[in-house]
Formats: sequence, C-alpha cells, structure tokens
Amino acid sequence: MRTPTWIRQHLAALRALLVLTAITGIIYPVAVFAVAQLPGLDERADGSLIERDGRLVGSSLIGQSFTDADGKALMQYFQSRPSAAGYDPLTTGASNLGPEDIVDSADRPSLLTTVCTRSTVIADRERVDGARPFCTKEGVGAVLSVIGPRDTDGEVSRPVQVVSINEVCPTRPFLSTFRGVAVECAQAGTDYSAGRIIPIVGAAPADPAVPADAVTASGSGLDPHISPEYAAIQVQRVAKERDITVAQVRELVDAHTDGRTLGFLGAPRVNVVELNLDLDRRHPIRT
Repeated sequence: MRTPTWIRQHLAALRALLVLTAITGIIYPVAVFAVAQLPGLDERADGSLIERDGRLVGSSLIGQSFTDADGKALMQYFQSRPSAAGYDPLTTGASNLGPEDIVDSADRPSLLTTVCTRSTVIADRERVDGARPFCTKEGVGAVLSVIGPRDTDGEVSRPVQVVSINEVCPTRPFLSTFRGVAVECAQAGTDYSAGRIIPIVGAAPADPAVPADAVTASGSGLDPHISPEYAAIQVQRVAKERDITVAQVRELVDAHTDGRTLGFLGAPRVNVVELNLDLDRRHPIRT
C-alpha cells in the first residue's frame, strides 16, 4: 500500500527539522564553543573580563565612568569619553543628535552647547585652552538668528534684528554687532526660528587643545578607549594627584596604547579601564 502524499511530505519535513535542529542547535553551537576555548581566544569569548584580587572589576571591552556620586571627575584617574548610555550594556546607544542640532531648547541643551560645555569643563580641569570653533568663551553654542527680509537665495539682505539664541538674557552676547546690527540676548520662551540661523566659527583654533573624543560620545556608549591626545592632557593632573612623576604616568599610558588595527584600520587608542587599574596597582593613592 502506497503512503499518501501528504504523509510523505510531513515525514520529509520532520526529517529536515530534526537534521537542521541537530546541525544548527547542537553541532554548530558546540563547535563554536569549542573553538572559543582555544588558547588566545578563551579570554575574548568570556567577555574579556578583568579580575583583581579574585574580584570581577569590569571588562576591557566596556568603558566605565571614573566619577564620584555627584558625577564629578575623580582627579586621580584618567577620565573616559562621554557616554550617552552611561556605560550600561543594557542601554547601549548614542544620543542620535547630529551636527545640525545647534539651537538650545527649554527641554535640553543642543548638541553644540553640550560639546562646548564639556570642552570648558575639561579645559578647567586639565588647565588647557578649551576654545573650539562655534563655541562662546562661556561654553555655549555661538549661534545667531538673523531676522530681516530675504533675497531670492534665502539670505537676509538687510538684518533688522540679530539674536544670540543660545544666550538667554541677561547674558551679554558673545558678539556686540553683526553686519552693523547690535546683537541681543535671547528672551526666554521666545521663538527665533523665523530668522536665518547662523553658527559663528569664531577665532578658536581649528585644532582645539581638547580633542573631539573628549567632548563627544561614541556610537555604542560603551567605548573603553580615548585618544592618545586626550590621555596626554590628563597626565599632569594624574601625576600630581598620585604624587608620582609625569614620566611614570606616561610610561603606563604608553603601555596601554594600541596602534591601528592591522596597521591601517582605525586610530591609535588608550584603554582607560586597564590604564586606571594599572595605576591603582602600581601607584596606589597614599592616604
């Protein structure tokens, strides 16, 4: 007696299910796990975890904030780059704000003002020049709303009012005049979007002393690395706080600096987590 077609089809589907389950659900995972346990790969497979004195203290792949309970930088440590995720692997991600986010709102500062403020704070902490393009000396975005009739290209042909929209009154504007018109501070709650929004580059150097990674967050919010340039401006402070020489701190920075991947991918980087742990091990704070 011939087996009905529908039964044969179901038996074939069942056999395929069992075979694929064995391959993808058992054989493949076991093979991957076995390869991951090979010497040289086992540490990465386990998450590159870091232990000190038998205690898990972090991962070399995930950054940490070296701040106190109030969010202030712990001066004896190298500081990580900002994180929109708070270095929480469960909320990894970026702020999704882009270069056009330059106007502050009542709810939050713009990305530009956030960058400017960070640069000012870091400059004060590291005793370097915090000036950067499109930022005022006070650490907000240098942005004007130029109001007046426009020509066919959308440019304001004859300004009648100019407002520094990120500087709320009674703040004194960063510019006194623009195209012959006195610059005003912004009145709280007033919408100046009808004007032509113009960011002002200012007289800051094109290559600021505070590097870009010090004031911008990574895409993942988990990056444990900073640039050698950001590490360099922190060396003096860390050496002073730990009562050791600058040369000793620079030696550790160099030891935890990785070059470009494969010699040409990415940029040189310093692992802040590993560097700070090594500092505590070799040069603990004297109490």
